[in-house]
Amino acid sequence: MLNPLHLRTLVEVTREGSFARAARNCGYTASAVSQQIAALERAIGAQLFEREAHGIRPTEMAVPIVDRAREAIAVLDTLERDIRDVVRGRSGRLRLGTFPTASERLLPRAIADLTRSRPRAEILLDEAEPDELVTRLQEGESDVALVFAYDLVPRVWPMELSSRLLVDETLALLLPEGHPAWHDGRVRLEDLAEERWIASPPGTPGSTSLSRVCAAHRFAPKVAFRSNDYDVIQGLVAAGAGVALVPGLAYEPRPGMHSLPLAHTPSHRRVSALYRTANSNPLLNYALQAFTLAAKGCAGEFVRVEPALEIQRQVS
Repeated sequence: MLNPLHLRTLVEVTREGSFARAARNCGYTASAVSQQIAALERAIGAQLFEREAHGIRPTEMAVPIVDRAREAIAVLDTLERDIRDVVRGRSGRLRLGTFPTASERLLPRAIADLTRSRPRAEILLDEAEPDELVTRLQEGESDVALVFAYDLVPRVWPMELSSRLLVDETLALLLPEGHPAWHDGRVRLEDLAEERWIASPPGTPGSTSLSRVCAAHRFAPKVAFRSNDYDVIQGLVAAGAGVALVPGLAYEPRPGMHSLPLAHTPSHRRVSALYRTANSNPLLNYALQAFTLAAKGCAGEFVRVEPALEIQRQVS
């Protein structure tokens, strides 16, 4: 394999027409330059310079080789710059995993920040439920995953993952406008025992959390409609089809619907950024910073921003 250092020396010697002047420019001795050219000639099996009493002259063989050497050096210089940019986090690839609610509220702000600060980075997105996102993190298929966990459906993340808590969501209790259980902005959850409930599909954390919230108030919810889309759920409530609980990030005010934070019950959902502790991707820290800033932009009545502290999750 040709030595790139020897190619650089060849180009410099050809440009200067002298081993001595090329040596001064490169910071070598004339003897070192002569040895490098001799080594290159042995490697390619051809003489590159005619040594004369008063100087050197490139051979006919040297001319096309020097031209190709310049091209190769330019490619190597570009590669070196690109590698430096990847190592310093100016470019490279960042793979993000997220779930639908975060895709709508947290992700756009974070992506906007990342594309401004790291315009040369390639950002890949993947949307799935937390279990699938965690598996992809463990297998190295993702760098950062936004995940959620309900107070009443606790989760313990694998030991090799670290998390950064982003937001704490209060569940929003939604009723159709004019509902008889609404009294000056207050509702007793037990007064909704006979209502039609609208929830996410059975077995999902949201559905399980609803059942446990209602169980704490001594009733089981009568679920009439189910959807994975919180916009659909809120539309049904506003149309008078039933009542619902939705996470704070999913809540959007709309005509025909009352909303209030659910009180007197552990009723929060927490959103975190998960990542492999051993992940050395230089873009990882920029992604975590972007998500922290995005979380601050989502703060409101049903969303509280958590301090940007890294928490090593241990199996209890």
